[in-house]
Amino acid sequence: MHISFLLHHAYGIGETVRATFSLADALAAQHDVEIVSVLRHRDAPGLDLDPRVALRHLVDLREHAPAGDRMDPAHARPAKVFPAAEPCFGQYSELTDRRIAAHLRRTEADVVIGTRPGLTVHIARQTRRGPLRVGQEPHCLAAHGRELRLALRGAYPRLDALVTATEADARAHLRRLRLPGVRVAAVPRAVPAPRLAPADGTGRWVVAAGRLTRAKRYDVLVRAFAAVVAERPDWRLRIYGGGPEKPALRALIDELDLYNHVFLMGPAGPLESEWAKGAVAVDPADREPAGTDLAEALRCGLPAVATDSPYGPGELVEDGVTGRLVPAGHPAALAAALLELIGDTAGRTRMGAAALAASARFDPAAVAGRHAALFGELLDRRRGSGLRGSLHRVRGTLIGGAYATKDAARAAVRGVRTV
Repeated sequence: MHISFLLHHAYGIGETVRATFSLADALAAQHDVEIVSVLRHRDAPGLDLDPRVALRHLVDLREHAPAGDRMDPAHARPAKVFPAAEPCFGQYSELTDRRIAAHLRRTEADVVIGTRPGLTVHIARQTRRGPLRVGQEPHCLAAHGRELRLALRGAYPRLDALVTATEADARAHLRRLRLPGVRVAAVPRAVPAPRLAPADGTGRWVVAAGRLTRAKRYDVLVRAFAAVVAERPDWRLRIYGGGPEKPALRALIDELDLYNHVFLMGPAGPLESEWAKGAVAVDPADREPAGTDLAEALRCGLPAVATDSPYGPGELVEDGVTGRLVPAGHPAALAAALLELIGDTAGRTRMGAAALAASARFDPAAVAGRHAALFGELLDRRRGSGLRGSLHRVRGTLIGGAYATKDAARAAVRGVRTV
């Protein structure tokens, strides 16, 4: 198969970039894979990419770029296809609309994959006849505002498949969007095995990572850590990532006199060396959609304390086995869980080992295999390979990894949603 990812920009180190690169690398072992970056800001990607994966861009915004895209008048005019309610709307323009449309009209790929909602809208509306049109949801539906959900409801029925990171989010898309004939599959994000030894749990560091946004609720974590420091002043917290909430978090850290215990480390990548220095990972988000950062921590052998929000951590962290789940938005509950793990070295070590073992499900080869099986079944169905062959390949590609009955599988082959 020729598989083409459409990515916002391939030159950063965020969760979506890391997950896309890992999946593309794994798929390239057996397929022809490319990443098409809509925007290019830097000369080279911030992450390593398998040389078998082709990387190209559509709009060059580097200051020294010869094409002059930055000065093109069309880039000063707002986008009309990319949804205005999408958080990245301000970076899109009439020029990006034009370049994306031209790419999708002439692509020779068998499968085109949008890696954020706005790009999936482009794929749904503008891809030529022939390729599978696939959306890959980096967030959860609940994180989108009403206007964006309406835009997705208008475009997503044109897709062949939508891939979410969790079963809960897949069910939410099926329940809240009208998606007749669209295959909705839950497949975890691809996270490679660390290139260094797992954490040994001896470092007195709690580690968190992710964009500094309101939804991540690092304010709750900082307040919780004030209670941790009151009992265990020998422990410290590192938060990796950048974002709009940094000034407010810095002010809160100063207000609570935690400047010697809580450190805003800024963006960093890859993070495996930072996870390995820690003893406990923590994710306080209200809505954690993909949990790539959390999965990376588990792959490094860290037990995790996470909020039991509806769309993610409960499928990544098994309470009492690989970490602890606490109610969202409750600093006292978060502090209690952290203190429990901090005070129980043996339990922390046991949970870390269990987290490492359970994290094998994020292995890129396994995740790539599930994507390839999904794409292969859909392409076979389109080519009219027949019900028997499709039934053989369809198992394991829908929510939860399997269909409950043969009737459910037959219904899925006909395009009927079965959950």
